Amino acid sequence: MVKLLKKVAAFLFLIWGFLVFISAMILVFPLILLMSALFKKKKAQDIVFLFLKIWAWIFSVLCFFPVRTRGRESLDPDKACIYVCNHNSYLDAIAVVMAIPGSFKPLGKIEMVKTPIFGMIYRRVVVLIDRKSQESRARSVEELKIDLRNGQSILIFPEGTMNRSDAPLSEFYDGAFRLAIETQTAIVPMVILNARKLLPRDKPLAVRPGVLECVFADRVEVTGLKPDDLGDLKSRVYKCMEELITDNRA
Repeated sequence: MVKLLKKVAAFLFLIWGFLVFISAMILVFPLILLMSALFKKKKAQDIVFLFLKIWAWIFSVLCFFPVRTRGRESLDPDKACIYVCNHNSYLDAIAVVMAIPGSFKPLGKIEMVKTPIFGMIYRRVVVLIDRKSQESRARSVEELKIDLRNGQSILIFPEGTMNRSDAPLSEFYDGAFRLAIETQTAIVPMVILNARKLLPRDKPLAVRPGVLECVFADRVEVTGLKPDDLGDLKSRVYKCMEELITDNRA
């Protein structure tokens, strides 16, 4: 009986979260469309992100997922960098929008544009990639390079998709690290500690409210690094993020 009640409560909480998510998105959607039409490039992204932070804050407050950060005080939002973050849950979208200072341009899967309402906003703030298409991957990389040259920070989940393994991190793709070396842009590693516990992708009825904690590491400078250093750079960032997760695991 207790298990049944917990499942019913979790189901109702999921419905509530979905309604808040969509309602907040509908609230900011016209403003995002307007700002996207009035402004271009980084200026547009900066303004759009103000409304995205409002959306994330509404969801965070009404669904009891406060976001707590550590290490953010050392970051300069006016200095372009490549944020790399672990990926465990749908709550990651809320966490990164609230935790990262300033605006950023995420690299995201093209499949998400099919999501009603959210997909329309997603298309305007994300660099889309179809991992099955080599042409799409190349086009996405060029777009990210342009953003970095314009002073726009970007966000990449180097695992490529949500980590479903028991390991702290799954294997990293090369993309973020190759881009950092080619553009000589510093990497800022960050981790979201407990999103998977609060909303597991494969067990949504295990959802429960709680604090989303984001921890930032120091910038990893890449000045002078060459393509041959890619493996070492990737390994260094992987180890840094792995230690952040294991050292702060509850």
